[in-house]
Amino acid sequence: MQADIIFKYFANLSEIQKEQFLRLEVLYKDWNEKINVVSRKDIEELYLRHVLHSLGIAKIQSFKKGASILDVGTGGGFPGLPLAILYPESHFTLVDAIGKKIKVVEEVVAGLELKNVTTYHSRVEALDDQFDFIVSRAVAAMPTFVRWVQGRIKKKSIHELKNGILYLKGGDLTEELKDYRNVQIFELSKFFNEDFFKTKKVVYLPMKYKGSG
Repeated sequence: MQADIIFKYFANLSEIQKEQFLRLEVLYKDWNEKINVVSRKDIEELYLRHVLHSLGIAKIQSFKKGASILDVGTGGGFPGLPLAILYPESHFTLVDAIGKKIKVVEEVVAGLELKNVTTYHSRVEALDDQFDFIVSRAVAAMPTFVRWVQGRIKKKSIHELKNGILYLKGGDLTEELKDYRNVQIFELSKFFNEDFFKTKKVVYLPMKYKGSG
């Protein structure tokens, strides 16, 4: 069973969480037939390439009760939706500028009966809210991404890591990150054994509070 890979690395899930993770495949396969948001190859490896990859962020930082997380350029709902299942007492805001993608996300949220997710068909620059963390999967080079999300970080940190960006990326990031002295890079191969994660990383960039927008 595909979802077993999730249960292997996240052993303390409730029955509700297990059922929600299992339901993801059915919902995505159904909606992908109508609106293509995940490639055919990836839909066959949904739990490895999308769900577990998204949950790599949870290996770096667990989100506390009442935490607010913004997923920028969520696409089909990654990394936001798997994280929302894992942290039902945190709130996740999922944003994408492409309407058909947000439509799929909204339908999956409804199918999973998630109460801790808000979706926006919008560019992130149009949002006024502030968040503890901003997550994403390689939607832009880090300097561009930082510019997009400026002013979106809360002042007070409640987690082990200071508020900032948790970014899923792969490959050689030396050039892209050379201007960020306080950046930290976490290799996902230290947490997950599968070959897929050999070059995959979580990039953590703490961000200073800049006032609202």
